[in-house]
Amino acid sequence: MTLLHESPQPPPAPTLVDVRSRSEFESGHVDGAVHLPLERLAQDALLLLPDKTAPMVLYCLSGARSGMALQWMRQLGYTQAVNGGSVGAVALQTGRGIRRL
Repeated sequence: MTLLHESPQPPPAPTLVDVRSRSEFESGHVDGAVHLPLERLAQDALLLLPDKTAPMVLYCLSGARSGMALQWMRQLGYTQAVNGGSVGAVALQTGRGIRRL
């Protein structure tokens, strides 16, 4: 009897979420990031990020606003959100470039 061994599937790549202002986002954000400004988080989170169980990394300029955003996301029921810190740190850790609009 031969057993088929399935290769474990890698976990899905987390969604990157930039919580900075529109002007900050346009001046440079991690390529592929979703823009969800901190001041719009409560109103727009479910619209932009409907899966509350999907992995996501929140970031800002220094990690302070993304820390506040993480608290809000947890209160809204997002279970896999983490604070990635600064835009530079997230770009470096993910290997993605910085995109300017």
